[in-house]
Amino acid sequence: MVIDWAKRNLAKMTDRFYPIKEEFFNLHILPIIMRHTTVSGGRPPKISHYTCFCAMLKMLSISIPWRDCPKEYGPWHTIYTRFKRWSENGLLWNIFFELKQGKHIEMDIVFMDSTTIKVQRHGLGARKKKRPSKH
Repeated sequence: MVIDWAKRNLAKMTDRFYPIKEEFFNLHILPIIMRHTTVSGGRPPKISHYTCFCAMLKMLSISIPWRDCPKEYGPWHTIYTRFKRWSENGLLWNIFFELKQGKHIEMDIVFMDSTTIKVQRHGLGARKKKRPSKH
């Protein structure tokens, strides 16, 4: 997935940890989140929606394991859990869809699976040992 945030003058992609401006997030993305989620009580979230959304964008753009999420965003598991919840209930897709409909972003999506990616020899795993036959 490629999102051209810089083209819309929202933020420079050189912004290391926060690829979008907080004002843009509060104006366009936060209302979508609030519309699709319900407040269930309990304690407030440890990480703001803005920080978490920026972390999700960062992790999706650099394609590294969630455990390697930069410490500046907070606990990686919190971010992953929110990403998983938003992905499963369709919120993340709705955010991108509504931003695309409002012409705030340009988005290209590429689907890949294991049939299109060649694995190196080392990625296949160790050879299985043959058992001696019992004759």
